[in-house]
Amino acid sequence: MSKIKTHVKKGDQVEITTGSVAIKGKRGTVLAVNAKKGTVIVGDTRQVTKATRKSEANPDGGLLLQDAPVHISNVKKLG
Repeated sequence: MSKIKTHVKKGDQVEITTGSVAIKGKRGTVLAVNAKKGTVIVGDTRQVTKATRKSEANPDGGLLLQDAPVHISNVKKLG
């Protein structure tokens, strides 16, 4: 099985080039790359609220902030 080549990898410093006013121009570190879907997760840049049920891992349940993916074409590698 061949790997899909991307211009960024986990741990790279990137800047978000396009998107809403809230995230455009933000910089952060790549936490994960999904080459098949063409998305990356950049830490502390695009956070969404996710509703969760009560579980052993999260006994209170409720609303959690999670990092959401950004399309790989919308990030620029720095340095």
